Amino acid sequence: MTELTKKRPEFRNINAFKDLTTYRLPPAGWVSILHRASGGLMFILLPLIVWLFDTSVSSEISFERFSAAFSAGLGFVPGWFFKLVVLALIWAYLHHLIAGVRHLYMDARHAVTKEFGKSSAIFTLVVSIGLTVLLGAKLFGLY
Repeated sequence: MTELTKKRPEFRNINAFKDLTTYRLPPAGWVSILHRASGGLMFILLPLIVWLFDTSVSSEISFERFSAAFSAGLGFVPGWFFKLVVLALIWAYLHHLIAGVRHLYMDARHAVTKEFGKSSAIFTLVVSIGLTVLLGAKLFGLY
């Protein structure tokens, strides 16, 4: 009787130094990790977001200072660095928004299949990166 039973699969913990370089994370896993990372990035940069908003709407003089921070820089920080940080914020917001809508849709429609998870994850990645590139081109003055 023991000859007829199938051997059970053997599970093991992954070795961080050996297995992580060969492990292929599915698109849904990437979206999940990036959703957390984008939320953390927005939380960490919240003081900058508040400063950007406050400076841009306080007065005409403060708006000029706000604009100068992106072109000439502010203190020892060059203007291109401000633009890169804002570009990271743009990506974080777009990715977090689109991934959040994806999760809400999957929860509301009970659409938790492997195929839909993969296709919606790829859609999330493509749209968030595409919109970030488009808005980044505007931010850096390409159009």
